[in-house]
Amino acid sequence: MTVVRLPDGSKRSFEQSINVMDVAASIGPGLARAAIAGKINGKLVDAYSLITEDCDLAIVTEKDPEGLEIIRHSCAHLLAHAVKELFPEAQVTIGPVIEDGFYYDFSYRRSFTPEDLEAIEKRMLEISKRDLPVQRKILPRIEAIDFFKKQGEHYKAQIIEAIPSNEALSLYSQGEFTDLCRGPHVPSTAKIKVFKLMKVAGAYWRGDSNNEMLQRIYGTAWTNKEDQKNYLHRLEEADKRDHRKIGKQLDLFHIQEEAPGMVFWHPKGWMLWQQIEQYMRDLLDKNGYQEVRTPQVIDKNLWVRSGHWENFRENMFTTHSDERDFAIKPMNCPGHVQIFNQGLRSYRELPIRLAEFGSCHRNEASGALHGIMRVRAFTQDDAHIFCTEEQIQDEVVKFIDLLKIVYADFGFNELLVKLSTRPQKRVGSEEQWDKSEEALKAALGEAKLDWELQPGEGAFYGPKIEFSLKDSIGRVWQCGTLQLDFSMPDRLGAEYVSEDNARKVPVMLHRAILGSLERFIGILIENYTGAFPLWLAPDQVVVMNISRGQNDYAHEVHNQLKQQGIRASLDLRNEKITYKIREHSLQKLPYQVIVGDEEMNTNQVSVRNRAGVDLGQMTLQDLITKLKNEISARK
Repeated sequence: MTVVRLPDGSKRSFEQSINVMDVAASIGPGLARAAIAGKINGKLVDAYSLITEDCDLAIVTEKDPEGLEIIRHSCAHLLAHAVKELFPEAQVTIGPVIEDGFYYDFSYRRSFTPEDLEAIEKRMLEISKRDLPVQRKILPRIEAIDFFKKQGEHYKAQIIEAIPSNEALSLYSQGEFTDLCRGPHVPSTAKIKVFKLMKVAGAYWRGDSNNEMLQRIYGTAWTNKEDQKNYLHRLEEADKRDHRKIGKQLDLFHIQEEAPGMVFWHPKGWMLWQQIEQYMRDLLDKNGYQEVRTPQVIDKNLWVRSGHWENFRENMFTTHSDERDFAIKPMNCPGHVQIFNQGLRSYRELPIRLAEFGSCHRNEASGALHGIMRVRAFTQDDAHIFCTEEQIQDEVVKFIDLLKIVYADFGFNELLVKLSTRPQKRVGSEEQWDKSEEALKAALGEAKLDWELQPGEGAFYGPKIEFSLKDSIGRVWQCGTLQLDFSMPDRLGAEYVSEDNARKVPVMLHRAILGSLERFIGILIENYTGAFPLWLAPDQVVVMNISRGQNDYAHEVHNQLKQQGIRASLDLRNEKITYKIREHSLQKLPYQVIVGDEEMNTNQVSVRNRAGVDLGQMTLQDLITKLKNEISARK
């Protein structure tokens, strides 16, 4: 007798062993048709996996997140199957699931063309319609190697040879095609209906530039056409919003080969940067932070003591001078501890909040660099709060309140929050971890935030909260973090005198709101498509004349705007006004001020907004009042 416990709490008993699909059929024919896989005691398995003992069972369908991932993984196999039918000489390597889709790497004698991708996608549809059963078999390691070598699939044989264990391996077959995979997979190719191949790119075998360059075919797969249509639309929108294109169009910044992963900020881009930094600086000052500055290059000894040399060495830029090894700082926290350590601190001084717009360098892989979103030189809106254990919850609540204000001011009102708790490898006592995790949970509750738990995903030195924001086209960006740290203050000798005159190690809260300023500016560019709100726009107003006769008046208007703190530019070129309006509209300036004879004679200005709406004539004072109100409101 085999007893199966279902998610709704009900139980089903079977006289003999039974597979997942048969259990689904016993519940109802509709569920059997929808079944993609199962989850036995929390582990994903194929739909035809045999149940041999009492267990908890959930039937996985395309409506479940795991179901969509299985469809995408199976679609990678479908892609490889189609390639082998069309190009028998091609060798298959690996084909994992990625965000929103999958890819598969191939070795082939020539480059795949766009026409090849069309043919491959067409063949994938044909194979899907064949409704081929997807069957799993187990082979001993040696037999699996021999099988793929006989098939001419030398890359697959290499993959198995590199697996250290001698355990048996699972292979999946559909029709004449067989692939190495842990699974699980869909029960039939007919379950894969909605997909699209996206592009071909190069990828080195095993990610090593000394190895052969393979061809990576990317694809996306969904459970219905509407979801795929929406995804493709988001991709189109994302392409229009690409910060690299807009950055060039608006003359904000550039990156060049001589400084990979490092940004050359142009005047307009640097003006945008300064607005953000000064906004943050003012808020930090109002919220009890003290701004500091720490050295860029620090002796190896400090990084050894902090633990970074052991755990982060490959990402650090290093140098040698005076028979000493140095590193360019990849993060600011050890430097802030050095400032805390200058003089003996009292519990009465805590919390101490040290903030820095800290310039950091990390030796990111060149293939991972992406515009200003992923760089090697970046600046963090970094701060570290030194406090007692009793102060943790209050400091976290204050930080969350500040973070919500910042995101709202930048136009992000939807916040996604994750709490990561103790990992298996960690420092600190269980009592400290209990207290810290409970403090973070209580703070999230007090802030009335919904949050998702990520068990075991905390840092080795303490639990952390991750804050993500959603942009105007629904993309999620992880920006803010708050991490509790028991380890580094102790390793670096931070102490304070407690109320009972004992020496104690402070708790250290690592916190950032924007994260990297470079990346946050990239997010802003894409969120607003370069059409920044007035308070952020590098150029807020352009003053234009219709003819030379208004030059002096245009200068007067421009000067008065500048005197009132409005970022205004002046365009007195001998061009038609329609040409100038069109050109500045492409530059996405919030407001255009036009002066002709009528405006000059009545001491007024004509105003147009970025959307092309004519706001009519108004006095300069009325315009200044309007602009200042909009700037202060941060709309």
